[in-house]
Amino acid sequence: MTGRKGFADRREAGRLLAQVIKALDLADPVVLALPRGGVPVGFEVAKALGAPLDVLLVRKIGAPGHEEYGIGALVDGACPQVVVDEPAARMVGADRAYIDRQIARQLTEIERRRALYRTGPPIPLEGRVAIVVDDGIASGGTVRAALKALAKAGPERIVLAVPLAPTEAITGLHELCDRVICLLSPHPFRAVGMHYRDFTQTADDEVISLLAEAKLWEKPGMREARI
Repeated sequence: MTGRKGFADRREAGRLLAQVIKALDLADPVVLALPRGGVPVGFEVAKALGAPLDVLLVRKIGAPGHEEYGIGALVDGACPQVVVDEPAARMVGADRAYIDRQIARQLTEIERRRALYRTGPPIPLEGRVAIVVDDGIASGGTVRAALKALAKAGPERIVLAVPLAPTEAITGLHELCDRVICLLSPHPFRAVGMHYRDFTQTADDEVISLLAEAKLWEKPGMREARI
């Protein structure tokens, strides 16, 4: 962590994160940014490392009749992974058939978003270092689901890198990854955007542009499955 009070914008936060990550000298990293706000941050990290940049799409599986109440999540990837809170699912009466329908629905949405962002197929993670990047963490629920699912994809290591997060949220995430990098943990923590001078919403067009530019340093065959 640093003595900083905040960041100019997401790109500056990404450059500062990149300085810390680059010093780790990680072998064969892949940067996975949570859209949309995590993409400008992840872009700067990937650029500094010369690493491929991909998006990590996380879709909530909601309870029957109360979709805002999450009982699990579907996480994008070469082999999409599902995380289900089984006790919560039983409590709300979500049987296997219901969960399977929701998975199919969210897979369709993930495919739609990948088509929108023109990313191509997800990059296989087996045997590689997966660096998960967002513009900040509030409660940590989405990141927690992402980390649990990524572990099933077989990366050699998982690194979570964020510009800022409350201490209590970060503490609960250490057990789900190999390393957590967080530059700033304000107290009291109110909202991620309060610690950026410019926290303008990241537009889809910006995501598309940054992902396209990142392909310029992506090695040929990077997205092909390893045999």
